[in-house]
Amino acid sequence: MVIWKELIYIGLFTTLLTFLVSRFVSTDNIETMSRLKDVFALVGFVLSLLLVFRTNTAYDRWWEGRKKWGELVNNSRNLAIKISAMTTNKEHKLFFKRMIPNYAFAMKEHLREGVLLEELDLTEEEHKAIKHIEHKTSYIAKKMYERLELMKSSNELSEIEFLSLDINLKTFSDITGACERIKNTPIPYSYSSFLKKFIFVFVTTLPLSFITVFNYYSAFVAIFVFYVLVSMEILAEEIEDPFGKDENDLPTDNLSLKIRANVKEIFE
Repeated sequence: MVIWKELIYIGLFTTLLTFLVSRFVSTDNIETMSRLKDVFALVGFVLSLLLVFRTNTAYDRWWEGRKKWGELVNNSRNLAIKISAMTTNKEHKLFFKRMIPNYAFAMKEHLREGVLLEELDLTEEEHKAIKHIEHKTSYIAKKMYERLELMKSSNELSEIEFLSLDINLKTFSDITGACERIKNTPIPYSYSSFLKKFIFVFVTTLPLSFITVFNYYSAFVAIFVFYVLVSMEILAEEIEDPFGKDENDLPTDNLSLKIRANVKEIFE
């Protein structure tokens, strides 16, 4: 549990607050404090709306990333099937058998900290060339376009066949661009910071409205409320960038392996 320390602090704070109120606050003031529950009910409703918006926005980003990776899986298969059916040249088939999965593996790490060349199936010449390229997914797409152009110029592909393959290959760059947009456009810091402060102030002052009812049991109520609210915020933070290696991120490693296995099977 990531926030177990904070839960202990909230429990201890509420217990201390309960002790202070029971010892030093007069009966009249305690009755006044009990009326705060209506104020906190209104503030809690506003906070719940903000959290719902925050969570939905983060989930939309996660789901859009999943859809884009689903498109990559489908287009990788379609491109491999078309090329396998359109040519009998073993050299061309071996090239695309390597390069189509290479794109998925390069894109997976491009959306993290940088492409891992050891994951790519490259010739020595390709390895030397791509090592100095910053946007390695574009380099791989370029090499596939160059191979398609070679096949067309040697009359192995007709113009119609080339255009048919172009539709699938073009989507590779479109998918990468969409995923880059998700990664490079985080939720504004000011919004996230305000929500964290709002949750903190709400939870630390909330016991004042029910200490008179629950007494020392207020600590358990405060812990539960804090756990629910903060967990929603943490969950939203985790899924708003869905391309990492956290437990709740997209399984891009497995999807890349699936693409490699599917493409290999198609070309065999």
